[in-house]
Amino acid sequence: MQPLDDTIISFEAAATLRDLVIREPQETAGAYTHPIDTELFHIRMASTAGKREAASLLLRKMYGWRGYDVDAETAHVPNRITLYAETRGATVGTMSLCLDDPALGLPADENFRDKLDELRGQARRLCEPSRLAIDKDVSKRVFAALIHISYIYAHNIHGYTDYVIEVNPRHVMFYKRMLGFRDFGGERPCSRVGAPAVLLRLELERMGEQIRRFGGQMEQAPGERSFYPYFFPLRDEPGITGRLIQGHD
Repeated sequence: MQPLDDTIISFEAAATLRDLVIREPQETAGAYTHPIDTELFHIRMASTAGKREAASLLLRKMYGWRGYDVDAETAHVPNRITLYAETRGATVGTMSLCLDDPALGLPADENFRDKLDELRGQARRLCEPSRLAIDKDVSKRVFAALIHISYIYAHNIHGYTDYVIEVNPRHVMFYKRMLGFRDFGGERPCSRVGAPAVLLRLELERMGEQIRRFGGQMEQAPGERSFYPYFFPLRDEPGITGRLIQGHD
């Protein structure tokens, strides 16, 4: 779909997670229908203080609902981009991507510096998805879109090699099953959110293989349980790449 203004990409998707489940057929004027509501979602980069504030509001809402503390952090950070998903003028998803920098490091350095330094010593280029929040019941395509765009930005444009991510122990299996992350740093207290965290790692080349295999195949890969069929098809990557370069570099 043709992007609007500063939109990286727009797409139609089921309005909520519940809409992804085919309901029982309903008889309407003698015909059976499967009503599925759709929304038009836009993915954009939060390039102003106002847009970062909107993303932070959603972040505080979703983390607060789970009982976690989280800082607002609306100021621009040189090695970080923030993406957000919007529909009908409302922010319904957000994530930040931090690129490793010799001076600034990564958020995970606060709790896992020794483990990250192991990878740096192997000449791996690290980046960290963080501050991820998706409004309740929003389509899983929003989550997949944010992750796919962050992959394009980190790997295809800037040549980074690995995601590292801190997650609550309750969410470890989700990230392993849905995206292919692997254990890397064990469990430690996370001072930023006042809860335990587990460090996971995913090689971006491995993520690229899964995108090439399953991207855009929501209906063609019914047996695949990961999120990769909800990623964009490979043919969409050049357009996304061009808009990311134009909008940020």
